[in-house]
Amino acid sequence: MNTSEPSGRDSGTEKLNWIDRRREKIRAEIERNRRGEYKVPTWVLAAVLVLIVGAWLALILFAG
Repeated sequence: MNTSEPSGRDSGTEKLNWIDRRREKIRAEIERNRRGEYKVPTWVLAAVLVLIVGAWLALILFAG
């Protein structure tokens, strides 16, 4: 049995590749935003949804 060769992926290079892919994804998003192809972030949509549902529940609870 040869123990000098790694049996699986090297976690250091895998993490580096993940970081590089993440950075490239962020760069691409920034370039799209500068061209005007931006979208509303998910957290903004979630916050709006929470406000709408909260207002609806408040209306039901306090109007009755």
